[in-house]
Amino acid sequence: MPAVITWIAILLWLVTGAHAESSAEAEPRSEGPAVAAESDDPGTGTDPASAEPDDEGDGDDDDEWDPYEGMDRSGRIPAVEKDVEVPDRWRYIPEGRIMPGSIVDRFLVSTFAAPLFFRDEDIGVGGGFGFVDIDFRNKRRREFAGVFASYTSEGQQAYGFTWRRWLHTIDHPKGGVLQEERSFFRIAGGYSKTLTRRFFGFGADSRESNETSYEDELFDINVGIEMALPDPGSDWILSAGFRGELHELAPGAIDDDPTTDELFPDAFFDAETSNLGYFQLGLHWDTRDSQANAYGGWRVGAAVNAALLQRGGDLGAVFALDAQRAFTVPPLFHSGAEGDEEHPPTDSLVFQFETATTAGDLPFFALPSLGGSERLRGYIGGRYRDRSNWYLGAEWRLWVIPRGFHIPFTRAVRIERIGLTPFVEAGSVADDWTDLFSSSVRASYGIGLRIGLERQAIFRVDLGFANEGPNLSARFGLAF
Repeated sequence: MPAVITWIAILLWLVTGAHAESSAEAEPRSEGPAVAAESDDPGTGTDPASAEPDDEGDGDDDDEWDPYEGMDRSGRIPAVEKDVEVPDRWRYIPEGRIMPGSIVDRFLVSTFAAPLFFRDEDIGVGGGFGFVDIDFRNKRRREFAGVFASYTSEGQQAYGFTWRRWLHTIDHPKGGVLQEERSFFRIAGGYSKTLTRRFFGFGADSRESNETSYEDELFDINVGIEMALPDPGSDWILSAGFRGELHELAPGAIDDDPTTDELFPDAFFDAETSNLGYFQLGLHWDTRDSQANAYGGWRVGAAVNAALLQRGGDLGAVFALDAQRAFTVPPLFHSGAEGDEEHPPTDSLVFQFETATTAGDLPFFALPSLGGSERLRGYIGGRYRDRSNWYLGAEWRLWVIPRGFHIPFTRAVRIERIGLTPFVEAGSVADDWTDLFSSSVRASYGIGLRIGLERQAIFRVDLGFANEGPNLSARFGLAF
């Protein structure tokens, strides 16, 4: 069973773009006292174009590779000196996790062909298959790429691809690499056909009895960049991107519910064929020690997702504000760090606040919402939807098994630690942002299981409760 869970986690981590430890050009690592920096920035470090590696592993034999180089057999990674401005924001990847060789040589080490698993109330239990390479093109884990296909118990089919390249990496003189997780370039896209999307109408007082379903056939492409400014690891983070979506809606396939076109014909037919081109821009002040799994610090920022290209010439945008505060708290089930280590087991208390409002015209499915696997997890996805929303959540992230175990029948895959996460949430939606202050507040609470492979790679199963019954979701990556 642990092996099955691990393969599930690895694939979900990679195909959703949540993995933040891929890094480094495939240069022979330095054995001298100097640290050779590599960057995509002009005039900084080694020019990647002039230092392309041998994709067959630079002649190293697999027998020379040690999966425990740079780490203890318990999974503990001794801390290394990081000659950078903000060391906490650079992830260290030991040499033992960077295997040389071809895709075949690295199979079940840094290339995987394995099952996928996920669950959401509106699309059902999903399974599928994916192939991923977390050391794509043998760049010493600077890049990853993946393709996947899945099918769910409610008839959803999905096919997609993803690729990501980190922009700032350093080869460490003692082996392994340092990777700044804040700056990267990404491309992703795919096709999906979902037969059972839900719509209950607009507003925080929409009735459960008004549940309808619709089919959504979607082609999408997403290109973006995030950059720490003015230097790698700095507090300011600028994000920009473009997302193209082609939607074709049809009546849904839930036998006991009316279809959306029957109960909400105006909203449905306005959105029936929607071609959307979103331009995305965000700026955040982020003092946290990690973007993917913070143990301390603040994040405050704003973003706009503007659909400036729409079929019919409409214009619309969603403007959002968000804030997060993370605190390190005393552990309950473990004693914390063992000496000076890279990523000790750390318990945390994390608060998240968000609010968004809409300007112009957007199809109903693109409006701010609550419910699903990330926001108000006690409700089905999209349960509450309108032109504005707010959300407040808190999680107590506790590690119960602080030292994990190696997965049998693999050479380098291990579960790092296992934990529990009680959570509470509240939020609301309204037509106008000022109406949020008088709209009905909805709440949920629950408990989650966390299975960590690395700091940025956490598989979660959340059981949320609300006044409409429990909702179980399984996903890779934290809710916030």
